[in-house]
Amino acid sequence: MLMGVMTTHTTDCEHCGQPTGLGAFCCSGCEMAHAMINRLGLGRYYDRRTLDPALAAPKPDTPAMDFSALAVPAGDGIQRLHLMVEGLHCAACVWLIEAVLAQQPGVVAARLNMTTRRLRLEWRAGEATANDLVGAIQALGYRVMPYDPVRLADQRSQGGRALLRALAVAGFAAGNVMLLSVAIWAGHAQDMGPATRDLLHWVSALIALPAIAFAGQVFFRSAWTALRARRTNMDVPISIGVILAAGMSLLETMQGGPHAYFDSAITLLFFLLIGRYLDARARGRVRGAAEHLLALQSGAVSVLAEDGSVRLLPARQVQPGMRALIARGERLCVDGIVRQGRSDIDTALITGESLPRLAEPGLQLHAGTLNLTAPLTVEVTAVGEGTLLAEIVRLTEVAEQGRAAHVALADRVSRRYAPVVHLLALITFLGWVTLGGMAWQPALMIAVAVLIITCPCALALAVPAVQVLASGRLMRQGILLKSATALERLTGIDRVVFDKTGTLTLGRPVLLDIGDIPDDALTLAASLAAASRHPLAQALAQAAPPVPALPGVTEVAGCGLECGSIRLGSRRWLGLDAAEDSATGPELWLSRPGAAPVRFRFTDRLKIDAGDVVARLQARGIKVSLLSGDRAAVVAGVAAAVGIIDFQAECLPEAKVEAIQHWIAAGERVLMVGDGLNDAPALAAATVSLSPSSAADISQNAADIVFQGDRLAPVLEALDVARRADALVRGNFAIALGYNILAVPLAMAGFVTPLIAAAAMSSSSILVILNALRLNRQRAS
Repeated sequence: MLMGVMTTHTTDCEHCGQPTGLGAFCCSGCEMAHAMINRLGLGRYYDRRTLDPALAAPKPDTPAMDFSALAVPAGDGIQRLHLMVEGLHCAACVWLIEAVLAQQPGVVAARLNMTTRRLRLEWRAGEATANDLVGAIQALGYRVMPYDPVRLADQRSQGGRALLRALAVAGFAAGNVMLLSVAIWAGHAQDMGPATRDLLHWVSALIALPAIAFAGQVFFRSAWTALRARRTNMDVPISIGVILAAGMSLLETMQGGPHAYFDSAITLLFFLLIGRYLDARARGRVRGAAEHLLALQSGAVSVLAEDGSVRLLPARQVQPGMRALIARGERLCVDGIVRQGRSDIDTALITGESLPRLAEPGLQLHAGTLNLTAPLTVEVTAVGEGTLLAEIVRLTEVAEQGRAAHVALADRVSRRYAPVVHLLALITFLGWVTLGGMAWQPALMIAVAVLIITCPCALALAVPAVQVLASGRLMRQGILLKSATALERLTGIDRVVFDKTGTLTLGRPVLLDIGDIPDDALTLAASLAAASRHPLAQALAQAAPPVPALPGVTEVAGCGLECGSIRLGSRRWLGLDAAEDSATGPELWLSRPGAAPVRFRFTDRLKIDAGDVVARLQARGIKVSLLSGDRAAVVAGVAAAVGIIDFQAECLPEAKVEAIQHWIAAGERVLMVGDGLNDAPALAAATVSLSPSSAADISQNAADIVFQGDRLAPVLEALDVARRADALVRGNFAIALGYNILAVPLAMAGFVTPLIAAAAMSSSSILVILNALRLNRQRAS
């Protein structure tokens, strides 16, 4: 991000080694990763100054399968591999895997998305192998397999059903054990005999213990995997609490004691599973959308062979350059260019536009596009991970896994919470036994209540729940986040700066007054223009009826086209009066023997909602400016048409950057909306940037957010979603922190039972998720 101020670097980041200012770390992400690695006893792997290659990482396991064949070249000697990682339960898992992989020899990039569980690995060939890197992950206790969208969807469905089964078993057992507990509680007031009480305790144990063993597997397995790798996660205190409550109750029952809390243990598990299931459902909404997009590429393609025969091939076997037949009603599995046929196509999955558009020879199509009315022949240009559809999913994953300020705060607090949770529970137990004179059994139950009620699940969900839903909502409308911090930076924008061509306008010249042009002149000019790729020539050829290109046409650079004595080009080249040169828009002139010159005027039409978007921005108190490199008269006309008062014309890229830096220096937060390729310096200089981009430009432009389509409404939608997401995140923090401030002292004081603790902890997580889900129910204003 260009900020106009040069910083003197005095130190290097202690984690990644990048130059930083006076601080020890270049970013909060490095600070968190460094603290976690040291806490887990892996610090010896991360001293970049004295790194011993023999200690570069934990000793990798040998993978059960060979992953080398799945790696693909990415250019410049780089190998790329997409994997699916199972066993992720919190953000700490992502940090640990990324941090360990970053220290492997030759690794260039390692990015893991918690929502889709996809790991993207890049490394230098010769310095590492795919099996070495996979083994390093497996050594941490995670399962690794090749990335398969269909398999991922199946596993997510299986995981959801397993959670639901566990929830049903826990709920059934909790209801029955609670009935027995009511009988025991009533018996205490009515002089129930010890034999009857012990019998009810044993019946409760027979119901609760098998249910706990089955329903608690999701927590127990995660905790065991973490402890085997000498680390902790949120499932560790949960598992300890459930096992302590159940174990102590069984011991008391075997000894004929009065203190049995099977009802608390199983009901605790029931409420925890409710929170886990709702969290999985919330993440599944966005994960399901991404999986659906990727699954669209896993179908079969009808490939046209050189002999005219048609073969049905899986999409993964199709190669660029092949010709595919796309039937009416069929959805494309590959990217390609239309070579034959005309049809209406539905591009809603790609652009968010609801209206079909016409596909004709030369048009670029993308995987996920639906062919509506007639067959098409398409030349394949990209398949699999090279398609736009795969790029959209990657951008969405990047948006979900970023290290925004809110994320850094929540993650830092959640990570440091684990040792605090165990310490508070131990202090509570010892305090009640030694200072309060309480028996160890009830003191242990108070400690269990503290252990459960202080679990930072709600705080850990505060940001991710909103972030995942926000990126999913924008993705469904053709708005792609390339930076995870973009939404956070969009809040509080003071000024929106627009580029003109391709931003406020369509960026495509259109022939004006076609009805006033003689037919013979239009036909002749079109036959000349058909031989050129100049934008004005192409616009003229498209406006005229189809005509063949005139043979023998020569293109004179900077002047125009000529064929013998016939010329189509600029006024100056044709020898016309230069003083009358048009100041209002581009033009071409046709000169032919025996006839007066004919003028063809063009315009770049405004986007249909440009004026409305500018007016709505101004109504919100946001300043709107226009910076353009075009001529002053043209820029003034566009500014007047859309209602922008502050505009500058004939701006070079450096002038745009200077203007943006001036506004930022004055304390304004600036949003730049411009073409992602030629406005890269201005986009980088702004506080945050958006780019209307053709599909082919998505991965190339410098903007933080890319939106599809020929409208500017996505600018308002992004601002609205950012504002609402920020409000929801703050609300989630208030819920999570308020809950802990109120509940922890009550639990330590003994006023909260494990049952109430489980209900309170799960309720706080559910409230956070329900609050985040409001984002999908709110409409942009």
